[in-house]
Amino acid sequence: MSSEALVRLAEERVDHRFKGLPPDADGLTVGELAAQRRNLFTDAFPTPVLALSAERLEHNLALMETYTVRHGLAFAPHGKTSMAPQLFHRQIEHGAWGITLAVPHQVRVAREFGIQRVFLANELVDAAALRWIGGELAADPGFRFVCYVDSVRGVELMDAALEGCPRPVDVVVELGAGDGARTGVRTEADARAVAEAVAGTATLRLVGVAGYEGEVPQADPERVRSYLRRLVALAAGLDGAGLLKDAEEIVVSAGGSAWFDAVADTFAGIPALSLPVLKLLRSGAYVSHDDGHYRRITPFTRVPEEGALEPAFRLWAQVVSRPTPEQAFANAGKRDAAYDLDLPAAQVVRRDGVERPADGITVTGLSDQHAWLRTEPGAELEVGDWIGLGLSHPCTSFDKWQLIPVAEADGTVVDYIRTFF
Repeated sequence: MSSEALVRLAEERVDHRFKGLPPDADGLTVGELAAQRRNLFTDAFPTPVLALSAERLEHNLALMETYTVRHGLAFAPHGKTSMAPQLFHRQIEHGAWGITLAVPHQVRVAREFGIQRVFLANELVDAAALRWIGGELAADPGFRFVCYVDSVRGVELMDAALEGCPRPVDVVVELGAGDGARTGVRTEADARAVAEAVAGTATLRLVGVAGYEGEVPQADPERVRSYLRRLVALAAGLDGAGLLKDAEEIVVSAGGSAWFDAVADTFAGIPALSLPVLKLLRSGAYVSHDDGHYRRITPFTRVPEEGALEPAFRLWAQVVSRPTPEQAFANAGKRDAAYDLDLPAAQVVRRDGVERPADGITVTGLSDQHAWLRTEPGAELEVGDWIGLGLSHPCTSFDKWQLIPVAEADGTVVDYIRTFF
């Protein structure tokens, strides 16, 4: 299914649905357009257009592969970041165990493109979605699916929806990251009650524990590590109580994009349990990285000897108005750029094929279709110039573009990434 579905992506016709693509490409398939190897700057791509760096994308994929191998971690990068099956497959080619997802629709996308291992980092109590999952498990013996549970009521709803399904659904108890945090049981006693409820069903199989250290209140290295130690202790406690005896391996999972160094360190100390342990990291933002939030919080700033991720996104817009010496406007806005964590950052200006730093130019705000630019004295910027913007937060950058050119450093577009949000 995966190869056929990926082939169909290349056979999709380019038309008005896909912004930022050359108007004269209408009617071509995506594969035909990619084969033309057009240049992003000289071959009729209109602005705004979001591009991924081919070289930086490959660098990031390879870096996290070597990092997880070095630390003895399995890797299920969070697919909600990109919702791009082509990238899912590249992540798996770079050693990923599987793909993490958050909601049933995302699982349907992954299954359509042949993803065989899915970790759903969320509770799942929707009866229709559970029955569909049960059907997928019954139809494909090679499909591995794991999701969270954090309440006895949730276990009861799952059990009722899955009645009659021939394969049990694997679940992990989610341990909440503290008072006021997001989902997950708040106490070890609650975790034990949920685990015992799972043991009382024929439709579910308890295989481990999971959590998200990024939700630790007032997170700092010690608070995060303290929470992760609780998670490891919970796994050991449930194992010691015989509540994981039906698992083939014990799953212990954590890891967003801010504290995976703490996860690696803590998981290295997981004691011997009754079964092999799958130490599953879920960081997802690495695939494109960014020029804002994740650049600031990535653990690679704390452990530079491990390497460095590189921001792979750049949004190209064009200056359309220069009403005063202190102000200019470009034709990209909230419909095109992530803005929930940081505003875009002006990086470079292109004019007549020459690229230079965007010195003295700052994005001060976004309208729906305009970027507000403040220009300092001496900043050289004219109507018609292209301006390259760095973005913050990959998750809300990918979701604004259905088809994203992948460009080499000289602007040659070598691929197009299709997203499904």
